[in-house]
Amino acid sequence: MSFELEEEESFEHTLLVVREVSVFKIPPRSTSGGYKCGEWLQSDKIWSGRLRVVSCKDRCEIRLEDPNSGDLFAACFVYPGQRENAVESVLDSSRYFVLKIEDGTGKHAFIGLGFTERNEAFDFNVALSDHDKHVKRENEKEDGEASDASHIDIHPAVNHRLKEGETIRISVKNKPASGAGMLTAAGTGKIKPLSLAPPPASTTRIRSPLPPPPNDTAAVRITSIKHSITVEGTKETAKHSMNAFTDLSPLEKNLPSMNGTGSTKSKSGAAGWAAF
Repeated sequence: MSFELEEEESFEHTLLVVREVSVFKIPPRSTSGGYKCGEWLQSDKIWSGRLRVVSCKDRCEIRLEDPNSGDLFAACFVYPGQRENAVESVLDSSRYFVLKIEDGTGKHAFIGLGFTERNEAFDFNVALSDHDKHVKRENEKEDGEASDASHIDIHPAVNHRLKEGETIRISVKNKPASGAGMLTAAGTGKIKPLSLAPPPASTTRIRSPLPPPPNDTAAVRITSIKHSITVEGTKETAKHSMNAFTDLSPLEKNLPSMNGTGSTKSKSGAAGWAAF
């Protein structure tokens, strides 16, 4: 029995230590809603000392101890999934709680617990939550290991290695060489010539972008020919224009005939217009 107690104590892990807390004697619960620390009187304070939160495997213990001697004043046991039954927050403050303490013989009582600072009360809540998470992870891990051990593989591994003296025969069919494409031509060893379309025929002369050299006799000859053609074309244009103005016989035929002086005036007018 002593060996089992020593083994259990060896797995204890301290989660939180608060140097000074206060313990109150609280009246019975007045309503079903919860406790209120405003109903506790300062004269109801019955003890002050150190608080320790200890993890013992699945169980978490809240121990109230004497700071000098380390004697245990009271203990609250928090079992997995029963935190609300052991620790309860009050309705009107975040620094006060109600603990369910036990003496180990089945008797229990409810006391009030108060922290001096809010951050101490916050750390107290975090320590209890961390213990719950740790227990949950351990249970899930054990369940996973148990399921893996009970799992039976209905498909055992098959050895596909060749035994001594065994061979593998592979038959490959030859593909016909009647296909089209570069791969077929390469396989038959025949190279198909590439047919290129001829360049389009151009009816216009392509003019060289570079001018001829200055001493080129062919260029001088071509220039003189172009100049003579240009001069002759200018003379022909001037001759046709003069003939259009001097040849007035069709115009005289179309003029109306007038008697007396009128004809003389028309002729003189026509002659004057031709002279202009």
